[in-house]
Amino acid sequence: QVQLVESGGGLVQAGGSLRLSCAASGRTFSREAMGWFRQAPGKEREFVAAIAWSGMSTYYADSVKGRFTISRDSAKNTVYLQMNSLKPEDTAVYYCAAQKIHRIIYTAETTYDYWGQGTQVTVSS
Repeated sequence: QVQLVESGGGLVQAGGSLRLSCAASGRTFSREAMGWFRQAPGKEREFVAAIAWSGMSTYYADSVKGRFTISRDSAKNTVYLQMNSLKPEDTAVYYCAAQKIHRIIYTAETTYDYWGQGTQVTVSS
């Protein structure tokens, strides 16, 4: 059974940094994309970042480009999201996701088959 477990969320002041981790168990992911999504209160879940092809390809939402970095450690079967220069509007529950098979669309929720339980990120002003 595949499980994704996020960690690293918390409360941080605006301008600060956090690093989220997502540890996968039950299978390894190499070609398949792993991604991060987030959902703020009262809003739809949205794409944040994705990584595919063993880290050779990365994709970001415009709202986080230049501030967030996604990476993966294949040996640990873990994907990370380094978040710098955090803003109050980054406050959300962050979810890790993974594809069961490689699909070339990385920004849509529907292309991901496995999801973590989410971790809360709160940025105070």
